[in-house]
Amino acid sequence: MSARYGAVLFRNRSWLPVPFLLVVLLVPAQLTVGHWIVAAVLIAVGEWIRLAGVAAAGTVTRRRSRDVQRLVNYGIFGWMRNPLYVGNFLIWMGFVVGSGLLWFLPIAIGIFAIEYALIVAYEEGVLESIFGADYLEYKHRTPRWIPAPPPVREAGPHDWGEAWRSEISTFMQYVAIGIALYVKQRLAN
Repeated sequence: MSARYGAVLFRNRSWLPVPFLLVVLLVPAQLTVGHWIVAAVLIAVGEWIRLAGVAAAGTVTRRRSRDVQRLVNYGIFGWMRNPLYVGNFLIWMGFVVGSGLLWFLPIAIGIFAIEYALIVAYEEGVLESIFGADYLEYKHRTPRWIPAPPPVREAGPHDWGEAWRSEISTFMQYVAIGIALYVKQRLAN
């Protein structure tokens, strides 16, 4: 049952930030320089983690397809199984902090935890069915969310140029959200 919900969320995961953004952009709050600094750090760290994941796995990670060609267990995927989602989490929380709505932070964390627990349950089932024992071994030795140094660093291809190019629209969204938050603050004053 949870895998079915996870499959629906997986196919629609690009829309998951919309409720966060509606709250962040529409609910009045007082922004401070401190909020902006913390937000910028969270967003930068989150995006670095996302970029490292896309560089290792390729842009196939941005699609909604079950067509997986290889098990990516090197690079940042050697440190954690879900770097793209960890990056997304930090970015989303950065925008919540940047909005000045600190009361919304625990709610945002809860929503994120439920959504991504379901998505990951679905994805892990898919990966187990494709890669079998290799994935189970990887799953056993690599933490899901909290990064830990891998016992053995495995080398694999990284295409940083492709990763940067694939994130251009994401960077533009960050700028648009930042401008919207700035305008929201200016209109509130």
